[in-house]
Amino acid sequence: MVIKAIDYMGAKLIDGCHALGRVALFTYQAVVIFFTHKINIRRVLYQMHYIGVSSVGIVFLVGITVGAVLALQSHTGLARFGSTQFIGPIVWISMVREFGPILTAIMVIGRAGSAMTAELGSMRITEQIDALQTLCVDPMNYLVVPRVIASTFIIPFLSMLCSWFGIGAGYITSVYILDINSEVYLEAIRANVELSDVTNGLVKALVFGFLFSVICTYKGFFTSGGAKGVGISTTQSVVYSNVTIFVADYILTSLMFT
Repeated sequence: MVIKAIDYMGAKLIDGCHALGRVALFTYQAVVIFFTHKINIRRVLYQMHYIGVSSVGIVFLVGITVGAVLALQSHTGLARFGSTQFIGPIVWISMVREFGPILTAIMVIGRAGSAMTAELGSMRITEQIDALQTLCVDPMNYLVVPRVIASTFIIPFLSMLCSWFGIGAGYITSVYILDINSEVYLEAIRANVELSDVTNGLVKALVFGFLFSVICTYKGFFTSGGAKGVGISTTQSVVYSNVTIFVADYILTSLMFT
């Protein structure tokens, strides 16, 4: 029984290493194409519109609700110590460092990342990707790289919007609902917030956009098993992308803010 369990865990570990290696080679190929091939700018702009502009609404809703809740919860905790004047810095720093980048990535993964996988997976099982290769069109350059570029560079803008929406909602909640003096609120922000908080949050968003776009395009590009395989790949892409950005968030936070 023990030997079987060890064999099973060893086989799973080996399979995981093989999968990680395939993803690394896929990422390497995409990066090489980016630097050595001509990129279709129109396709990149189209993907930016699809991934970014179409996600503004959900980012707006998430940002304002999280910012308002963060202000309310901060007031509940800080009121016990007579430190409600620090609600402003808490909301600001929390949004730009953490909630803005990671919530934006989660929302875009659910809306656009899953669509990437489903679209590429459908193209794979209907042999459209094979048809592109037959026509001497590089499917990596035509299908994958524009999506990776668009996700990588549009997520920081969405993250910034999410952060500003949350900060604005936190200000309105604090000043007009919790009766915090607006001058005290803004002065605490000016005294405690640094530019590095904003830049490091944007770096996080950049990394998250790259990671989830690589995972989602990889799962779609190598889909197999017909319609059922598309569903499995889409589910796996969302789960793996979310887990990856949470792990990356911890690593980046440890490197940036310690």
